[in-house]
Amino acid sequence: MSIFAGKTLMITGGTGSFGNAVLNRFLRTDIGEIRIFSRDEKKQDDMRHEYQALTMRMGNSTAPRYAAPATATYKTFES
Repeated sequence: MSIFAGKTLMITGGTGSFGNAVLNRFLRTDIGEIRIFSRDEKKQDDMRHEYQALTMRMGNSTAPRYAAPATATYKTFES
């Protein structure tokens, strides 16, 4: 049991090289959920193929209609 057990982590720019490194590090913990903000659709698709066993919810963090409901603006990786 770690300090991350059951917690939620949000990574901005999560499809970039640093975001991927952070993601890979936290996937090896008992964290509850990882949320990733990303605007790059190509990298989102690449990530979807790389992590097929994970649940993903996609959203566009730049679309004004998504600004209020934060749950619509990220991908969710559930372990």
